[in-house]
Order: sequence, then structure tokens, then C-alpha cells
Amino acid sequence: MFLASKELWFSKRRFLLIGFIIVMISWLVFVLSGLGNGLADLGTAVIRNSEMALAVFEKEADFSLSKSTLPESLIDDITELEGVEEVAAITQAIGSISQDSVDTEENGKKTSVIFLGIEEGSFLEPEVVLGEGLKNDRPYRVIVDSSLLNEGFALGDTVTVNSLGLELEISGFADTQTLNHLPAVYVPMETIRELKYVVPGSDMGIKDPISAVFIKGNIDRDMISSTIDGVEVADKKETLNGTPGYAAESGTISLMLWLLIFISAFVIAVFFFVLTTQKVKQFGVLKAIGASNSFVVKTVVSQVFLLSTISILIGIALTYLMTLVLPEGMPFNLQPEMVLIYSLVLLATSMIGSLFSVKSIIKIDPVTALGRAE
Repeated sequence: MFLASKELWFSKRRFLLIGFIIVMISWLVFVLSGLGNGLADLGTAVIRNSEMALAVFEKEADFSLSKSTLPESLIDDITELEGVEEVAAITQAIGSISQDSVDTEENGKKTSVIFLGIEEGSFLEPEVVLGEGLKNDRPYRVIVDSSLLNEGFALGDTVTVNSLGLELEISGFADTQTLNHLPAVYVPMETIRELKYVVPGSDMGIKDPISAVFIKGNIDRDMISSTIDGVEVADKKETLNGTPGYAAESGTISLMLWLLIFISAFVIAVFFFVLTTQKVKQFGVLKAIGASNSFVVKTVVSQVFLLSTISILIGIALTYLMTLVLPEGMPFNLQPEMVLIYSLVLLATSMIGSLFSVKSIIKIDPVTALGRAE
């Protein structure tokens, strides 16, 4: 490590170029990770942030809330099953709202939202950061995603559901509550039925219809399917993949990230292979005075470790600094655990890439190397 750090400092211009490349690659990896998580939050935050372990949908609904319709009485059957800790019904409807209580030029502007019907006090009710939660005795008070604050909505505002003219009052705001790339509006279950099943026959003749049942607890999914007819059961990952666009978005971002990491390993391998061939005489001198192959290899690997670690840390710092100047509406969520994982992966690929030069180091003959011109 001592020799490695000394050479890094002595040939700092040469290693600065390699370090700059690693910084740019790691910076891009962390930015793409943050953007990917931000897009995933927009599409699935309601599900990702919930404590659900399993979800029960109508059979052949492809684990999609928009395609599934079930009777609310199903909750009683599921609650009796072994391992179930808590159940919560959820109903989804897409619509738009307009602001009525502010006398501005924006008054009457329509905002697309996703209505989510839940029961007061269920584990699906989000934590309110401003105002208060749902009240069943006040069915037209709602919780909305805090992103609507940027749209000019405020606590106590009355909003109109554009398709029906139904008026709702904003009683609270909750952070990161989006689904299908739309801000969520949480309403009591009875209220959403007024919104979604207003057309005769749209409830398919089902009494008290819901979209799905989310379950907390350690329960065998096969037991649910075998006990209850006409349903299909999904875990959280399958439920997320059933959300429109989620699988395509996450797959695209993941492919870009792993391709970038692979390219970084290749670039680092080429850089250090070229440096190794340029230092054949120096390695020959080390071997001539008694240095073993393992010592020389450790020196090269230590250089890569030091350079990569410092460069990755700089890339992390640049990413967090960038978050301070990002536009407010840009979906960006840099999760610390993902930063740690990608940092370790980048470091590991850098180390693996450096090993390509090990074979040429081992094959260096001190006599031949000392006879070469510098």
C-alpha cells in the first residue's frame, strides 16, 4: 500500500485521468439510480411504501388494481386464515380535480389524480405530514399527495371531481403518495364508490365492490388460492410488476446501469493494462532486487483500490450536491442502501478489471525487462 500510494502521488497527472473517468462513471451510475428510483416512486410509491406482504386480486386480472373487482365480504374470509395479521381493502379510480376556493388565474385548472379508496385507520392510510387523516363520519374529506402543494392546493381547500361535480375537502397532505405517475387522493371507501361505480352495471353486480385486498402477516399464498375461489394472489414484487409501465421502466434503467458498470470495468482494465506495459522496466527492477510476483501484483491492485475508492466517494459527493439544484418536479430518489450497493459493485468491478494486467506482470522477466529502453 505504501509503494502504491507513493506512485499515485508521483505520477498524479497520469492517474488523475483514470480517476476522472471513474468519477464520471460512478456519478452517472448514481444519477441513473436516483432517477430510476424516482420514476419507480411515481409509478408505485403507494405499493412500495406499504407494509403489505400479499395482495388478493380477481382471477385473470394480471395483478392489476384497475382490472380487478372483488366483493368487500372477501375480507372476512381472508381474516380467518392462519397467519393473517391485518387486512385492508383498496379501490382505485382515475380522474381529475379542479380547485374551487382560490380566486386566481389558475382557478378551475384540472389536475389528473388517482383516487384510492381505503378504510379509516387501516395500514394503507398514509402518515399525514400536514393536517389530519380520514374520518368515516366526514366522508368527503380526503388526504392528498404533498406534490399538489406545488400545484397551488392548500389545506382546507375544496376541490371538485370534474367528471361528477362532487366536492371534496383536503384534510391532510402525505409525502410520496403516487401511483401510475399520478398524485394519490385517499378517500373513504363509500366515497370512492360514488366516483367509480356511478354508471349502472359498472360494479358488475357485486355488492360493496373493491379492487383488491392487501394483507400483512406471514401467510401461505397457496392456502388463500385453494380456500377462496375466483382470486389470484401476488406478493409485493408481482403487485409492483402489475402496475402499468413499472416493469418496462425498471428493466430499462437496470439494463443501462449494469451496462455502464460493465463498460467501466472494461475501461479500467484497458487503462491499467496500458500502464502495466509502460512500466515493464520498473517491475523488472523490483523483481531483480527480490520482489515477488505477489508483491508487485498487490502494489498494482492497491493502486486500483485507492484510486477507485477516492473516485467513487467523489462521485457520491457530486451526486448529492446535484440533488440541491435539481428542478423540484424532477423525480429523483437517491436511496442510501442503493448508493452503498452500487459503490461496492463499482469497486469490485474496478478490482476485477485490474486483474487483467496481472498475467502480464507475472510473465515479466527481470533480465529482459532491464535490457529495454524506458
